[in-house]
Amino acid sequence: MKIFLSDKLVDEKDATVSVFDHGLLYGDGIFEGIRAYNSRVFLLDEHIDRLYDSAKAIALEIPMSKQEMSEAVVNTCKANHISDGYIRLIVTRGKGTLGLNPFLCEKAMVIIIAAKIQLYPKSFYETGLKIVTVGTIRNHSEAINPRIKSLNYLNNIMAKIEAINSGCEECLMLNSQGQVAEASGDNIFVIKKGVITTPPSWCGALEGLTRNKVMELAREKGYEVREDVLARYDLYVADEVFLTGTAAEIISVIDIDKRQIGTGKPGKVTAELSALYTECVRSEGTPIS
Repeated sequence: MKIFLSDKLVDEKDATVSVFDHGLLYGDGIFEGIRAYNSRVFLLDEHIDRLYDSAKAIALEIPMSKQEMSEAVVNTCKANHISDGYIRLIVTRGKGTLGLNPFLCEKAMVIIIAAKIQLYPKSFYETGLKIVTVGTIRNHSEAINPRIKSLNYLNNIMAKIEAINSGCEECLMLNSQGQVAEASGDNIFVIKKGVITTPPSWCGALEGLTRNKVMELAREKGYEVREDVLARYDLYVADEVFLTGTAAEIISVIDIDKRQIGTGKPGKVTAELSALYTECVRSEGTPIS
């Protein structure tokens, strides 16, 4: 496997990072998870824009232009013969001291990995997920804003641990006001009487690119789509609930806190949106070859 490291492609065995890198020491850095389908990188421009927005929010200077970064992603896919896969794009603060001061770091480190991923077993897409609400609340927006895709994912990992300990693959996270935020790694949608609703980003949700694309596809199909505050009650009494994410794509939730959602099976609207999304990802994107 070839890894893009700093400014060039290297063999996986040579892809090493300093133990003094602040990405390792403090989770000081940002990342994007990107998908490739049918020899195209899906939503590449949008992912690059969000990466640079995250960098600006944490005062991290990326030592490459957006165009250079996009070319590096495509070239890493080419080098690894990726036509359908997953790309992890990481920018760390770089090598520094054992102190917190980020401005003593020499230069940001860029890492690009192009490989494969399967977040959930295929059977879960057919039967739906069962999830639980966890006690770990989503980061406050003025602590670590969830719109920043930072390397510090401990908040999400703590929630994931609770989910797994409860026998579930995924969970529901609330914000400090008890409102619905998102899952540990995905955005959440509710369908009630044909209206599709998802929490706004200020409730503690990442402004997911899959989320945004699904909202766009649903509106084009004629559905009313809202960004609104949700309580757990709204999920319990929903006709359908589903999650979206780059790795997860679209997956139904059929049980929350042992409350059956709708019929207890993946719903028709979710299936329709999933089909539209699948068609979209196979035909759009930045060509790899």
